[in-house]
Amino acid sequence: MKNLLALTTLLFALVFTTTATAQKFNDLDRSPMDMATLPNSYKNPDKIIRVIYSRPQLKGRSIAQLAPAGEVWRTGANEAAEITFYKDVKLGGSEVKAGTYALFTIPGDKEWTIILNSKLNQWGAYTYDKSLDVLRVTATTSSDKNSLEAFSITFKHQEDGSALLMGWDKTRVTVPILL
Repeated sequence: MKNLLALTTLLFALVFTTTATAQKFNDLDRSPMDMATLPNSYKNPDKIIRVIYSRPQLKGRSIAQLAPAGEVWRTGANEAAEITFYKDVKLGGSEVKAGTYALFTIPGDKEWTIILNSKLNQWGAYTYDKSLDVLRVTATTSSDKNSLEAFSITFKHQEDGSALLMGWDKTRVTVPILL
């Protein structure tokens, strides 16, 4: 009888302990996090630049609604994008020291302002502080015949180095990088 009572107590404890400690996981993010690297191979251990950002989708909306012209934008969704330079480079003609920075942009019709800010771990651009800007450069925009539903960042090789390329809808923003 003693063993039966002990076994019942143990089973009762296991059932309630398992239920009490069950984990609830978050649903999938509507703007999934992504990463772009230079070189573009994720498997290459000798990275020069890495951008971590979230990818908002248009879903029938316009860029102007989601990233209004003339306003500081977090360059993606959720937390402000972060860009890491593993070595000193020239971004848009300006020197950038190796390190990690928050990446903000100010969209415009013919050009975008690219901003590197020293304050990391910012949600959106709500606490953006211009006095913490490390660099501001102007990037050219162009239009593509193909539309991108999700905001995207990649790197492309050019004759004189590389470029950071951002695209959304038919807008393309190009920032030259000298290594």
